[in-house]
Amino acid sequence: MAKTNFQYEKRQKELEKKKKKEEKLKRKLEKGSSTEVETEDTADSELPASGEPASDEPKQP
Repeated sequence: MAKTNFQYEKRQKELEKKKKKEEKLKRKLEKGSSTEVETEDTADSELPASGEPASDEPKQP
């Protein structure tokens, strides 16, 4: 009877874990980048074009 190759099985499990971990990290980065883009877009639209802080009152010349 043939012996079971435990090293092969262990290596396969390690490869599966590594692949799963990389996929999870990739999804996490994609999710994080999409929320960062949204927050940057809203932050840019709130600032005035001149770079000065926005105020409710118009400036007097």
